[in-house]
Amino acid sequence: MKQKHYYLYLIFFLGLGTLQAQNKTLQLEDYGKWSRIAATKASPDGNWFAYALRPNGADDTLHLKSLQSEDLKKIPYGSSPTFSKNNNFFAYYTSPNKGETEKLKKAKKPVSQTAHLYALNSDHQFEVERARRMVFSNDGKYWAVLKDKPENANSETKGADLVLYDLTDKVATTLGNVVEFSFNQKSTQLAYTVDAENQVGNGLFLLSLSNMSTKNLDSDKAYYQNLTWDDEQSKKTEWPVKGNQLAVLKGNKVDSLLQQNNTLLVFSDLDKTIKKNILTNTSNNFPENFVISDKGRISFGNDGKSISLGIKEQEAKVKMSKDSIANVDVWHWKDDYIQSVQIVRANRDKNFTYSAAYHIKEDKFVRLADESLKYVGDSKHPKYRIGRDDSPYLSDVNWGISPADLYRVDINTGEKKKFENLVARALGGSPDGRYFLYQKDTALTLYDVDMDRQTNISQKASVVFMNMEHPYPHEKPPFGIAGWTKDGKNVIVNHQYDLWMLALDGSKAENITKIGNDQEIRFRYVNLDPEEDWIDTKKALLLSAYGEWTKKEGFYSLALGSQPKLLVYEDMSYGRPIKAENSDKLFFTKQTFVDFPDYYTSSLDFSKQNKITDANPQQSEYAWGKRKLVDFTDSRGNKLQGTLTLPADYEEGKAYPTIFYFYEKMSDRHHEYSMPVYDDRPHFSTYASNGYLIFMPDIVFEEGKPGTSSLDVITSAAKELIRLGYSDKDNIGLQGHSWGGYQTSFILTQTDMFKCIVTGAPPTNLESFYNNIYGSSGTVHHGIMEIGQVRMGYGVTPWTHRDIYQRENPMHHVPNIKTPFLILHGTADGAVDWSQGLELFNAARRMGKEVIFLSYPNEGHHLANEANQKDFQKRMKEYFDHHLMAKPAPDWMEEGVPHLKKLYEKAN
Repeated sequence: MKQKHYYLYLIFFLGLGTLQAQNKTLQLEDYGKWSRIAATKASPDGNWFAYALRPNGADDTLHLKSLQSEDLKKIPYGSSPTFSKNNNFFAYYTSPNKGETEKLKKAKKPVSQTAHLYALNSDHQFEVERARRMVFSNDGKYWAVLKDKPENANSETKGADLVLYDLTDKVATTLGNVVEFSFNQKSTQLAYTVDAENQVGNGLFLLSLSNMSTKNLDSDKAYYQNLTWDDEQSKKTEWPVKGNQLAVLKGNKVDSLLQQNNTLLVFSDLDKTIKKNILTNTSNNFPENFVISDKGRISFGNDGKSISLGIKEQEAKVKMSKDSIANVDVWHWKDDYIQSVQIVRANRDKNFTYSAAYHIKEDKFVRLADESLKYVGDSKHPKYRIGRDDSPYLSDVNWGISPADLYRVDINTGEKKKFENLVARALGGSPDGRYFLYQKDTALTLYDVDMDRQTNISQKASVVFMNMEHPYPHEKPPFGIAGWTKDGKNVIVNHQYDLWMLALDGSKAENITKIGNDQEIRFRYVNLDPEEDWIDTKKALLLSAYGEWTKKEGFYSLALGSQPKLLVYEDMSYGRPIKAENSDKLFFTKQTFVDFPDYYTSSLDFSKQNKITDANPQQSEYAWGKRKLVDFTDSRGNKLQGTLTLPADYEEGKAYPTIFYFYEKMSDRHHEYSMPVYDDRPHFSTYASNGYLIFMPDIVFEEGKPGTSSLDVITSAAKELIRLGYSDKDNIGLQGHSWGGYQTSFILTQTDMFKCIVTGAPPTNLESFYNNIYGSSGTVHHGIMEIGQVRMGYGVTPWTHRDIYQRENPMHHVPNIKTPFLILHGTADGAVDWSQGLELFNAARRMGKEVIFLSYPNEGHHLANEANQKDFQKRMKEYFDHHLMAKPAPDWMEEGVPHLKKLYEKAN
């Protein structure tokens, strides 16, 4: 009998082996079968789930799934799903497919979308063409859709039809020439602005949804904009007592002036006898030659007594011919920001406004921000705001930090009081604005806004909340804040692994998770209720959990005073859970290298998990790899880890061609699904399917030794994989992009241990790169070089420490290159200038090295054009296949491609 079972098992496993062998290898041509999940939305009761499947290179298909009946509705070209609050209706857009969209754009015709309404409990449907914006009222009684203007409409007017659909009576009402509209949160009123031809009938209107009567709140030959309710940012508990105030800007452009001169209109007691307040730029205390700006956001204070607004200096338009004016940018050493930054930020700076406040009852204007204090934030505090002045600390070397002096600003008087100098790491304010938390030196300092008093609230803790392992040589950041407790007495902050509760008076500091540090599990608070700003410590806290060395993930429950209670903790990666608004149902993703991040539902304790999507069932047809963690130590004694992808047909003891892919810390990607997509990275699912090992190691950098640190780690890791019998020592390749591109370029010049190297968008010459510009931001590279990713050290420049720069500079060592390599770079790269790739190519070519440069015109730091992405994916794999698997080299590798033989040049 035992022998019979043995043969049955043998047949079974042989069958599995045969099945694995029969699976197809994944190729670029198969990528179009894979889809991402996008645009997810759960109904408030948790009984419906909407999501779009987005295939590579193709159009979305929206899916509407019933979690009770398992019915599934598929909607081609659908997007932006939304549910009514009462769970009775579902709405979405449809648009022309990609092919039709391109035709319309080429013909310079508008690409319009249609808004669809679908009843979840009946067969009723309704749609609105040329839809621009749609929204349900919170009570689920109305659906409003603002349309785009018809093609032949007057181009001067901005108004279009607003369709208001009664979901009970199934009746549509059309309001004409609407520009903006908004329901109040309790759904009793609909406010809208009108802009009609010749401004006839323009104004602000209020529609009562109880009797469908309309009030004209204000009308004039003017443009009305920035419509705002007082309950716009309020919580549900506040809805009954809010939604009775409206604000809007009213004004007209003047041809000779740059800024529109606006009036602020405020309407109060909308459910009673309406009161109207007006603020103009001639009001008391309003600064001369300034206007109320439509470029600034207007919003009500939390108590409804004041309005925040933006003001801007008026300017006369310059009416001159550009042909008669010199086009010159004056780069001056005294500029606060280098000219390239000013150019990139030109539109933002043009639209910048200074913060101000209008007190409604007192009819009083107060300016809050000016040239001496440009930035004043919003807050729920009834009296004060926090301002920051970064002007004393502006520097080209700032990278990853934004130092500033902090001020308390009185919104009633405009009085400014500095309460702290030089804060580089702010953690933000309490939900009510009473407290502001920031890092000063290594302490967490709490500023009591009311009392104008600072307290070191971390003094009683046995740990420092500054992340001392932060990898860059500037002020280390804190680990962050979990939240403020509902009793108003404590704040919960993160440490490396545990959560700590710090008393606001500095009297106590308690590790509330207790076991994180000992077990090296990182706990973080998860808030499932977006309506809750505070942490209620009387209830159990939901915590996410991540194992630093195991890479396990899951969730724990914490009752204060007890140790965390395990809910689920698995060898996979969990996405952030989302709770259905009105039910105890969770929605989340789970993934591993093998398992696509499909969606699951469960109860609040993560029991009874149910998979509700299956985005890529075709994966079962393909040979796929698997992953394991590998620990290793570099020559400096650093304990490190990497994630190793094994080939689909992996045989124990067999050494395989290997590709290293690296950046900084990579082992935390251990459970990341390898999605085959069109881009400029190697996809490990593809390479594993085709017989490769892929290793992603963690790298620890020493200050001033970016290249040599990486060289140490990568060679140490390679030696360990060879020793363990995984890697074929004669067939190991490297691939890195951007910062990884620098590392691969440096390693290229230091060792012949690797068979071939592919480097993408690489900084290759540290001395010229030091003075290069980020094209996308305009900033000079001094910051990233000294205190940022390159980590040369503050004040370490090519002139003060030339020996260090030459030691770490790939270009300085080009004559040492013995390895074939391939460079990828886009000519419009906004992070690493294309000339960096060109420098390395030209130097290597001059030295007679085996180098190929794939230069993609008009592409940025990462390839964006699908045809280019496919091209590089194909060429990169051919390159590795030739060098690491001894496959024949294609013609482009052997002979190159003359410019006039480019297919692109021959195409129409």
